[in-house]
Amino acid sequence: MRVLIVDDEPAARSRLRRMLAAEVDVAELLEAPDAPAALALVEGLAAPPDLALLDIEMPGGNGMQLATELRGAGVRCVVFSTAHAEHALTAFELAALDYLLKPCTPERLAAALARVREHLARPEAAVGEWWVNGERVRLADVQWLSAADNYIELHVPPRHLLERATLAEALARPGWMARFVRVHRSHAVNPAHVQRIERLSSGEAVLTLACGQTLRVSRGYRAMLASFAP
Repeated sequence: MRVLIVDDEPAARSRLRRMLAAEVDVAELLEAPDAPAALALVEGLAAPPDLALLDIEMPGGNGMQLATELRGAGVRCVVFSTAHAEHALTAFELAALDYLLKPCTPERLAAALARVREHLARPEAAVGEWWVNGERVRLADVQWLSAADNYIELHVPPRHLLERATLAEALARPGWMARFVRVHRSHAVNPAHVQRIERLSSGEAVLTLACGQTLRVSRGYRAMLASFAP
């Protein structure tokens, strides 16, 4: 396991480094004092780290935004290590595997690493696929996505799968934006499954999907109807 520690406090980096050095499967430890340095470091590597341990409040950039950028650079796992408990909900919305409060104990770090190992043991999804709660899903089979509080539902009729993410975060993922079209604040559809479009006098529209489900297109998204050719 290759681990990147990002924290502007040298003492905090040193503490994490000592605890991680005791883990037999940690093959390499990398460090950066802030977000710009972390991004520059990862961009210069032949392969991204497996895990990023991130502080949140740092000069030069917020750890939440950094997490998103590191995910885009290929880092598979993110764990936050911070003194600020109030950001936990947002962290898990970003699909962080754990949220450690400083000062972190070796036992607490070990629990987080167990989650990381479990995640890394899963094979990466191929292009056009996604892992949802241990199940590999073909995005082409997903007829629509719907928002459910801090989760999204992936509808693969007759089933639906629940994943912690916002609809905006899901649609920003590589490959998802090209697959799904947002037609409402609460849902996005796969145009390949649209069977019928009914335009309403209000300026809205109703889509009928292959499974028979109907979804409303709100006026704010009616320009997206050009994406459909049922």
